[in-house]
Amino acid sequence: MLSEERQIVMKRLFTLLSLVILHQFSAQESLIDTVFIDNQFNKVGKTAKISRINSEKILENSTSLSDLLRFQSNIYIKENGRGATSSPSFRGTGAQRTAFVWNGINVNSIFLGQGDINNLNLLSYENVGIKFGGGSVIYGSGAIGGSVHLNNTLDFDKGFHGSLFSEFGSFGTLNSFIKTKFSNEKLSFSFSANHSKSDNDYEVAEKKFINRNGEYQNTGFNLGLAYKINENNEFYWQTQHYDSDQHYPIFDENQTKTKYLVQTFRSLAGWKSHSNKIKNDLKLVYLEDNFQYFGDINKAKSNGGIGKQYIVRNDFDYFVSNKSSFNLISEYQYNQGEGYQSGIQNPKRNQVNLSLLYRNEQLAKFYWELGAKYDFVEGYESPFLFSASGKYKVNDWYQTSINISRNFKAPTFNDLFWTPGGNPDLKAETSYQAEMSHYLSYQNFKLGITPYYIKMKDMIQWVPVTPAIWSPINVDKVDFYGLETELSFNKNWTNQKLNSQISYSYTKAIDQETKNQLSYVPIHQINFNTNYQYKIVGLFFQALYNSKRFTNNTESNFLKDFLVLNAGININPIKNIQVGFKVNNIANQIYETVNYYFMPKRNYAVNLKLNF
Repeated sequence: MLSEERQIVMKRLFTLLSLVILHQFSAQESLIDTVFIDNQFNKVGKTAKISRINSEKILENSTSLSDLLRFQSNIYIKENGRGATSSPSFRGTGAQRTAFVWNGINVNSIFLGQGDINNLNLLSYENVGIKFGGGSVIYGSGAIGGSVHLNNTLDFDKGFHGSLFSEFGSFGTLNSFIKTKFSNEKLSFSFSANHSKSDNDYEVAEKKFINRNGEYQNTGFNLGLAYKINENNEFYWQTQHYDSDQHYPIFDENQTKTKYLVQTFRSLAGWKSHSNKIKNDLKLVYLEDNFQYFGDINKAKSNGGIGKQYIVRNDFDYFVSNKSSFNLISEYQYNQGEGYQSGIQNPKRNQVNLSLLYRNEQLAKFYWELGAKYDFVEGYESPFLFSASGKYKVNDWYQTSINISRNFKAPTFNDLFWTPGGNPDLKAETSYQAEMSHYLSYQNFKLGITPYYIKMKDMIQWVPVTPAIWSPINVDKVDFYGLETELSFNKNWTNQKLNSQISYSYTKAIDQETKNQLSYVPIHQINFNTNYQYKIVGLFFQALYNSKRFTNNTESNFLKDFLVLNAGININPIKNIQVGFKVNNIANQIYETVNYYFMPKRNYAVNLKLNF
């Protein structure tokens, strides 16, 4: 444990550093037009492999974030039946090694160290970004396989506009949202509300499976505000409230029905300012996660908890020249938890993170950056982290990039304090990663090829100590390696356009002790998406193939491979009105992403979108 004196010294150093940075603003010369709340995402995109999913693409898989990531990314999604507990496997690394980043802030649970995708409502966000590969220098614990970025936007001088969306689907499913925005030269305001619900009582007769007790509903509210203090200084605020009631499927009517309730509150206030040589972004953040598990929906809660995070984050850029800069990211966190019927009492943690990056683009065809980070974390020894990356444009049709980094995942409150079984002596997981991307383009075609390698040490794994008690230990060494490729075609003609992309992932996740592939990691995965627009009619088609997946660290038990096809049509009969219809799982494929929990067969949805 860190001494009280050391904690006080670190807090004072952090406060002093923030004050020094904030007093560096001088002559104001250029105009701020748009608020980029996650201002690091565009920076890392200069060398790292990233993917952006805009609001129109989101509506193609509006049921859940699970569906969106499953059909429009290379991330494997494990879902205990549609709408139930869902987690990602990014490059085979598992849920706890994927960071979920809300407007630039890592929001993985301080209890579990991961995000439940089906409790991150997709309709709360205006765009989704995906960063492939390690990013712990910037985004902290868990950013090993990659990170998923959930963003809201604020613009100036756009007037008033809004949209209303409602979708009705099979199994009594309703997804809807309303969004409004107003902005002038000084003020930007946005508000949105969304609601999703479903009886979710689908059946797979061939497997004698009924998704009993699978209903869910959730509601979210988002409020954003930005104000220009003057031409080079602005204040912004983004807040979100989310409330969910999620039932867990049972296999027999005589089983006890269970459910899981979640209430999330996030609030972020920031101040951006810049002069000729300096840019600064100061964020004050409060995150709160409440959850309650009911072992019997007709009785009081069985266990639960509340987690609170107080964060001060400062992102300071000093431009040595127009082509090079130093970027200092300093962050202080105070994490506090309170468990109920879990043995966790009131764990607390102080943490100070300091990251320094240098970026350089002196040569017209070559861009590179170096990064280093050190965490002062109460309760465990934290590793020194680094990153190095560069991109070189060889000619008009070929460019290449390389990324090398050391990343980590901190032990969570459950890992350390769960009773019985928690292990306060756990080390942080560390990993070394290297990847090299190649990008080729010819006319309307683009091809990307990225081989990668991740070597992980001290992987945290829960193992049985007795038949009734499990405990986490640092045991595993795992190597992850593979290849990701994407081929896209984009073409615009008079009154029509076509956008298509096919991606293929080869993923090996090998336990160095057993030499077997880790569970629920498909070796082969293929995604295909195409959109065709002709005047007022738009068509889209999606295909997803996953090879067989082992359900434990042996090769004797596995889930069969599957191919799922979706298609939809959108029509704009008059201006500002869009009507859509889609069919999911056209071929009636029977498939599982987690053992015993079958996903829906063919199902339908119709939607209406109004812009005003």
